[in-house]
Amino acid sequence: MALFFDSAWFDQKLAKLGLAQATVAAALGLTDEEVREIWKDQRELKARDVAILANLLGTSPEEIAHRAGVSTPVPQSSSDAGLRVIEERLARIEEKLDALLRERK
Repeated sequence: MALFFDSAWFDQKLAKLGLAQATVAAALGLTDEEVREIWKDQRELKARDVAILANLLGTSPEEIAHRAGVSTPVPQSSSDAGLRVIEERLARIEEKLDALLRERK
């Protein structure tokens, strides 16, 4: 894992795709200045940012986190997160169903 944000690697990826830091700003919902802070290692990426950058740059979230510095979180895989959301919703539905059945008795 990189100790600091690897701005040269990110710049190369952007250039190869014909993109600019402004594109990163738009994708992350940040200002150009906030993206410059990321590039200067003065602002940390969140797991959500890592996932968005991975999609934008066509690489894995693990690679983005690796290149972004030691404290950058790797997002959980979408299948794990999606499964957890479904399980939580199902649990809430079951609780509501149980409450309705108790009321009918």
